[in-house]
Amino acid sequence: MNLATYSNGIIHVTKSCKACDHCSSVCPTGAIHGRLGQRHRIDPLKCINCGQCLINCPFHAITDTSMVDPVKRALKDPNFKVVVQEAPAVRVALGEEFGLTPGTNVKGKMHAALRKLGFYRVYDTEFAADLTIMEEGTELIHRIFKAGGVPGYENSGPLPQFTSCCPAWIKYAEDNCPAILPNLSTAKSPQQMFGAVAKTYAAQQLGIDPANMIVVSVMPCTAKKYECDRPEFIASGYKDVDYVITTRELAQMIKDAGIDFLNLPDEQADSLIGSSTGAATIFGVTGGVMEAALRTAYEVLSGEKLGKVDFQAVRGLKPVREASVDIPVKTLGKTMKVNVCVVTGTKYVAPVIKDVLAGVSKYHFIEVMNCPGGCINGGGQPIRREMA
Repeated sequence: MNLATYSNGIIHVTKSCKACDHCSSVCPTGAIHGRLGQRHRIDPLKCINCGQCLINCPFHAITDTSMVDPVKRALKDPNFKVVVQEAPAVRVALGEEFGLTPGTNVKGKMHAALRKLGFYRVYDTEFAADLTIMEEGTELIHRIFKAGGVPGYENSGPLPQFTSCCPAWIKYAEDNCPAILPNLSTAKSPQQMFGAVAKTYAAQQLGIDPANMIVVSVMPCTAKKYECDRPEFIASGYKDVDYVITTRELAQMIKDAGIDFLNLPDEQADSLIGSSTGAATIFGVTGGVMEAALRTAYEVLSGEKLGKVDFQAVRGLKPVREASVDIPVKTLGKTMKVNVCVVTGTKYVAPVIKDVLAGVSKYHFIEVMNCPGGCINGGGQPIRREMA
């Protein structure tokens, strides 16, 4: 466990700081201190490690803690089997680092490149996203049953339920409004679900001692580096996820290895449990978690196969969006109007939390993602230098 990383945070201002104060304007928590004209610093106790200051700094004077070197050492060590997972948002951003149009899906080439780098198994985080969807959807159902007085659900959590897959949002909640923690889903993020499954089920299936397995994540998010070092994420007796590298860092590793990325043949990911769904694919976009979990909850609560239901209202880039979905709840014998809210950008969540704590919130389910637009614009994604 890297307690230094966990305690000191991930994001740091370098000596190149020009004290322009732009970073302070994009920080959602007021963690960046320094007067105009003076080198700024980041308070790790307030920082949620989202990296928005990093990707918006016009002088490239902010950096994140790198885990690339220990990953490279592990790949060269014959005593370890190094497996890797990659998040859905990586595949549509990695190509940018090689001159492709933003949004180009390079999933197949990415899988090939990861194998050339020496990873023992290459997995897609999508199946773990499906696990998260099922867990969060089921938990929402239990909370709805509790609110409806269904026997056997008295110990379920309160409504509304907040999503729990964004580590920056989780740290924000812990630091700024601990009273809201019972409302957070207890489900781990897809990254951490994958790590737990990898170090237990996958290690058993592959015949590997968890002590000799290294799990690496490729993520669009700098806060995932903080998340993987949280001391509670140990399922096998060892860290569930050992190291996290960003989309930018993977691109640099590919370049350093001299791999001709653009001419790689497409390859498939290895199968850990089975195929994933389209619901997992939209996980990294704001509103995606909400939509996927709602679809799961609808089918379970109604006992019917979901037909065409319009969830368009939870999509888009507006900072706070809301919708109502009529769900036939078979157990209660009535149709329930489920009110949902999607927040993209932690700085917009305070009024939503205020209503929840005051007991006047009309929502049943609230998705929060820290980065504008969701994980696709995370702090670990390619930086558009011509726009900085």
